[in-house]
Amino acid sequence: MNNSMLHSPADSSLFDNALTEIVALIPAAGIGSRMKSECPKQYLNVAGKTILEHTLASLLEHPCIQRVIVALNPADTQFEQLAIALDPRVTTVIGGEERADSVLAGLDYLASLPTDRAIWVLVHDAARPFLHRDDLDSLLRLIDQSAAFPDVCGGLLASPVRDTMKRMVSLSVEESSTINHTVIAHTVDRNGLWHALTPQLFPLQLLRDCLIKSLAERACITDESSALEYCGYRPVLVNGRADNIKVTQPEDLALAEFYLSRKSKESIV
Repeated sequence: MNNSMLHSPADSSLFDNALTEIVALIPAAGIGSRMKSECPKQYLNVAGKTILEHTLASLLEHPCIQRVIVALNPADTQFEQLAIALDPRVTTVIGGEERADSVLAGLDYLASLPTDRAIWVLVHDAARPFLHRDDLDSLLRLIDQSAAFPDVCGGLLASPVRDTMKRMVSLSVEESSTINHTVIAHTVDRNGLWHALTPQLFPLQLLRDCLIKSLAERACITDESSALEYCGYRPVLVNGRADNIKVTQPEDLALAEFYLSRKSKESIV
């Protein structure tokens, strides 16, 4: 397959198809324990809006995305207070304890709806508000490519690993006299290693079937792509911008403020 075809700028006419619907799915039921905040990270305020609002806006601004499903924690009382909750394109479902459970809840909801169109689902992290339009266009082009190349089952945004990678090992107290018992086992060859980002794009029924199977068989599922990989599929890596970061740690907030403030100024200009 010619990879350059996958990454060329998207032509919106490619997706003007009455037989295809693109739905974004946001698992937002997590509590963000690594952020060390009483407020779930998706509701932290950055550059005048919550992180979740920025994330949703980056998807709803795209003309090819007809609706967004947000999977919420059963105890969530904050989403309904956001102005974006009133957008008719936004629907909420109750998520689960793990990310995969929340994604599956959204997929189950979509599968229950009557439709005569093929649905492709964009799963995107709630705390990843820096999605760029050109990256989203490149990923959506996979839908068109899947018609020409049967081996294209979907794919995900990703960026090549740039840093030196180390594999760690923990020593027992008897093996080390130092306070920190975590040391380097060896350096990992970074050639061929990629950071998995989101969105991740797959046909609704294929993703749902793979998630159900992998969860039933207790496979290690860390993202949607890993569910397809477990079932023997080979998702496409679409080169995305490295600044499409996920806000996870407290120190990420300053960077988020910088990126989102800059993006806001660019949109005004």
